[in-house]
Amino acid sequence: MHKDILKVVLIGDGGVGKTSLRNQFIHKRFTNAYKATIGADFITKEVETDSGKKVMMQIWDTAGQERFQSLGVAYYRGADACVLVYDVNNFLSFQHLERWLADFLKQSSLPLEEARNFPILIVGNKIDIDDRVVSRRQARAFAEQHSSDKMQIPCFEASAKDGTGVEKAFKHLAMMVKVPQLELDLNDNNNTLHLTQNESRSSYKYGSSTCC
Repeated sequence: MHKDILKVVLIGDGGVGKTSLRNQFIHKRFTNAYKATIGADFITKEVETDSGKKVMMQIWDTAGQERFQSLGVAYYRGADACVLVYDVNNFLSFQHLERWLADFLKQSSLPLEEARNFPILIVGNKIDIDDRVVSRRQARAFAEQHSSDKMQIPCFEASAKDGTGVEKAFKHLAMMVKVPQLELDLNDNNNTLHLTQNESRSSYKYGSSTCC
């Protein structure tokens, strides 16, 4: 049986919780210990959408620090979807989404028409903290500004700490992507790459990488 493999990149400022969102989705766990991601790595997990569709999501966690942004071209190309992450309690992280989106579209080398209709999802993280400075209305306005007739950008709010909204956001993203980058028969024993469980980890790192 063939299953879609979708390459998804998480981008946004350092400290907004990209790694924590991914860890909550994959492992259902959270830690308060913060260590910045260096470069990028990915974890793959099988996702079943509400419609019964099964996909393997290859979720790339990228560094948010400016000194690593030049590495983006190596990780953005070949992506099937992009998740823009900001902290609802940090207005600058929301303002910087404009720059992150522009940089992604530029470095991924997408044709103009494809870039206009590329699957993008916005996640406002850390709603468990009662210090909000970015409203849902502001997030929706940003999404509408960058949506096209063929691809509306959805907005989600989540808490990587308690799991609120995390799985819902990733499942919605899996349904947004219409054309997979590639397909791999996971049950064919002749393949050189096997995923024998629902999730498997691989990584491409620049130096060393730790998860927060």
